[in-house]
Amino acid sequence: MIYRQILTCLILLALIPLSAKAFPPASPAGGNYLVLDGVDDYAVLDFKTHGVLFPKDTDEFTVEMWVYPTTPPDNHTFAMILSQQMRICIEEDTHAGELIFMIQAHLPIAKGQATTPYPPIPFNLNQWYHIVYQAKEVQTIIIVNDFVDILARGTTLAHDISGFKRPKDFTIGGFGKKIKFRGDYFWGPFAGYIDEVRISTVARYDVNKRGFTPRGKFKKDPQTLALWHFDEPGGRQIFSDVSGNAYHLVGEGGARTGIPLAVEAKGKLTTTWGRLKQ
Repeated sequence: MIYRQILTCLILLALIPLSAKAFPPASPAGGNYLVLDGVDDYAVLDFKTHGVLFPKDTDEFTVEMWVYPTTPPDNHTFAMILSQQMRICIEEDTHAGELIFMIQAHLPIAKGQATTPYPPIPFNLNQWYHIVYQAKEVQTIIIVNDFVDILARGTTLAHDISGFKRPKDFTIGGFGKKIKFRGDYFWGPFAGYIDEVRISTVARYDVNKRGFTPRGKFKKDPQTLALWHFDEPGGRQIFSDVSGNAYHLVGEGGARTGIPLAVEAKGKLTTTWGRLKQ
């Protein structure tokens, strides 16, 4: 036993100088989160069972989440973070030479094939981003951390999505494979971490105020359509909807909850050891 402890301490001494980026990050909301490998991992609500989440003629809503991208998508690939009546994905802007978020809603035109315009929002890998997409009356709003884009028009979500050239299921993280949709362009899997996904039937954010970044976990209320904390014990592949509406996600591929392991580069050995034992 004593030799095992000595060996563990030696390993920890070697780990301490490493950058904290080498380890899974702590979620801003606390607790566990969804881990996606960017190959075949995703979480899904079956369309045949649940249909679309938002009812017909929905023109007020909020979709929000925490996202931590770790790997850029392949060439000509849009890595899907969330998909159904709206899509949130990342792509490489080859002209600007940077990664961007693409956030759009599907409109009730051409059986869901028409989409809203979107601003290219640059981001860096290995950072947490709070993403919000909401609409109410004559405003459609995108928030990424403290960046705000306001489109001076309302958005009504598509209810008939039979024109989709990708799965109609509600998914987080992609579809478990690449799907060609135009020429040599693909919808593909997302690699990284996702936490605190909340779907609401109300516009939650007042853009006249600053300080959009939430503290702690999202709360449910009568306007919460679905809410996933991803706080199941590490390794679980069924993710409970705590809204009370029973939209429980199923992890496919290797999608699972993960337990963050924080090792600070300048932390004391006793502190690091204590965290690793938890």
